[in-house]
Amino acid sequence: MQIVTAEIVGRVRAVVGAGAVAAAVAVGFPACGWAQGDLEGQAPVVAEAVLPGAAAPSSGAARARGARSTRARTLAPASYTAPTSESELESDVGLMLDSRVRSGTWGAIVVSLTRGDTLYSINADDELQPASNMKLYTTALALDQFGAEHQFSTDVLRSGYLDSDGTLHGNLVLRGGGDPGLSSRYYQGGASAAMDVLAQLVADAGVKRVTGSIIADATAFEGELVPDGWLDRYLQSSYAARVSALSLNDNIVLVAVEPGKNGHAAIVSLEPASDIPVASSVRTVAGKRGARIIVRNTSRGTVEVRGWIGSRSDTRRYQLVVEKPALFTAGAFRHALAARGITVAGSAVLGKTPPGARMVTSLASPPLDRLVSAMNRESINHYAELLFRDAGRAGSRDGVGSAADANALLQRFMTEKVGARPGSVLAADGSGLSVLDRVTPRSLVQLLAFAHQAPWSDAFHASLPVAGESELLRHRMRRTPAEGNLHAKTGTTNNIISLGGYVTARDGELLAFALIYNGHDRWRARQAIDQVGATLAGFTR
Repeated sequence: MQIVTAEIVGRVRAVVGAGAVAAAVAVGFPACGWAQGDLEGQAPVVAEAVLPGAAAPSSGAARARGARSTRARTLAPASYTAPTSESELESDVGLMLDSRVRSGTWGAIVVSLTRGDTLYSINADDELQPASNMKLYTTALALDQFGAEHQFSTDVLRSGYLDSDGTLHGNLVLRGGGDPGLSSRYYQGGASAAMDVLAQLVADAGVKRVTGSIIADATAFEGELVPDGWLDRYLQSSYAARVSALSLNDNIVLVAVEPGKNGHAAIVSLEPASDIPVASSVRTVAGKRGARIIVRNTSRGTVEVRGWIGSRSDTRRYQLVVEKPALFTAGAFRHALAARGITVAGSAVLGKTPPGARMVTSLASPPLDRLVSAMNRESINHYAELLFRDAGRAGSRDGVGSAADANALLQRFMTEKVGARPGSVLAADGSGLSVLDRVTPRSLVQLLAFAHQAPWSDAFHASLPVAGESELLRHRMRRTPAEGNLHAKTGTTNNIISLGGYVTARDGELLAFALIYNGHDRWRARQAIDQVGATLAGFTR
């Protein structure tokens, strides 16, 4: 039988209401039945992937149980608490984390940035998979390397002579600079909008005809399109699009299928239009509204589309990962040029900008603070991978961005600037999708503390979702002291739940926290994290 003290009833009444207290006392505060919200995986398809693997139960959790034995504390279902001392906070947080999950490993730490002391810690130096909390490291690294106002550039150059009638006797070069922002998020007009803008700039520069080809230059990054630790089963999902310095629309193409007229074969097109070959065997079925379509990439580099669509159906659109991003982008650019009357005799080919090539025009990305805001609020893996390599390129000797260079730069940043222990972070990628990524909760809180004092602090804070209000936290911690207060980066996979960020306590203290769970009981782990977040917001001393 559980013991419910007057102190506990009073404190729970303060945060969940007298009616809830009466019900909770009647049932003895059961350890199940906590409120559930939406999983991060239910967000748009650019959110995180599903990862395999689980960790063993933590011996630290057992130690935490022992530490709490001197003070019995019990929580109401779907509740949080309002602790009034360090010891109460430690006890409540420990109970929330330990009592909720049936297996797995917790790593957690809470630090007051106002007073500088640690309020809670368990397994803070264990190396755990972070999921999308890895994006916090990528954000800080990019902001520290470039500054919040930095813009990346996609350039158009010419190798050849431009005569007075607008004929370029040579090639146009489309040179990628690792801009994640070449997408319809920032350019109005659909999937081709970014290339339409760039093509218009070329037209404005006086180019009317190109006798050569479009050279797609993606050599700003290494040639490896798939980061280490991305499993094969991820690779046809939009959250695991290929990584290239010359990318368009997150390297996703839309395959549009519309019924043919008078029983003819269906009409299949790509959005944006590009040079990817399409093989379609989709038939139109008279009188029907439905469709059954299969879209896939073949080993020959062709998009294969098969099935049927009803003659009364609207146009159906299907997302497909682009296997060759640089050629896809250059092909879309060629089509955009053609739409403006600029003919290109040749096709799009991969290559490097020739020596002596002259600038025709360029397109600047949105400022970095806008890019990291989209990345963190929507958890866009593709943005993270490009920004990670952009930072690595800036810190490399050969001027080529790679995951290895970015990881090396991150190690130096974490040890020399942030003050973390060497080896406390291993980044095989910049998004957290890799099963090889490892971080310690302590290193994450140290990063958060450093970011709070950095010149780019405002951009870092503004990039994070807000509990109960925005993006991946909009349905979480509502009607608690964390709503509109706690701002943090989520991380969600099949076997990882994490949350790292900031919350202001009831007495005005700013707290930084890292909560990482590796294991199979992710629903309960997420519920525990939300309780902890609300409790931190209600803390005073």
